[in-house]
Amino acid sequence: MNVSVTLTVNGMERRLDVEGRTLLVQLLRDHLGLTGTHVGCETSQCGACTVLVDGDVVKSCTMLAAQADGAEVMTIEGLAPRGTLHPVQHAFWEEHGLQCGFCTSGMVLKTVALLAENPDPDDAEIRHALDGNLCRCTGYQPIVASVKSAAKKLANGEQPAPVR
Repeated sequence: MNVSVTLTVNGMERRLDVEGRTLLVQLLRDHLGLTGTHVGCETSQCGACTVLVDGDVVKSCTMLAAQADGAEVMTIEGLAPRGTLHPVQHAFWEEHGLQCGFCTSGMVLKTVALLAENPDPDDAEIRHALDGNLCRCTGYQPIVASVKSAAKKLANGEQPAPVR
């Protein structure tokens, strides 16, 4: 059975008819072509599918698209204008908080939510906030450094910067 879903994705209102069992991650990737949201474990353990729904961190592999009806959804593609990097993305790039990049979109969006709530977290708060987002490549220290750098950039009012 199909359901009609209306949601605002990255600032654009979208109306779609999807099968009732369609997951939010499937709607984003398969119906809207927003492939920055990754499908990793499909059990909400890895965090690669993390998006922001009405400003809250959500693992989109465990949320039905119908549950997002009427919501605002932010994916990595909507974080900064095309051709620019959001200060959090820029910090991850500068601090080598990514390697293969598979977990990065989830880490970045979780960092955006963390810094909106706590603009100056310490290492323990950063590690606690990122718990549930797994990275197989970095060893996490560069990710923690990225979050600290992002906090400074945002505190200094840094705006999205052109990709070099």
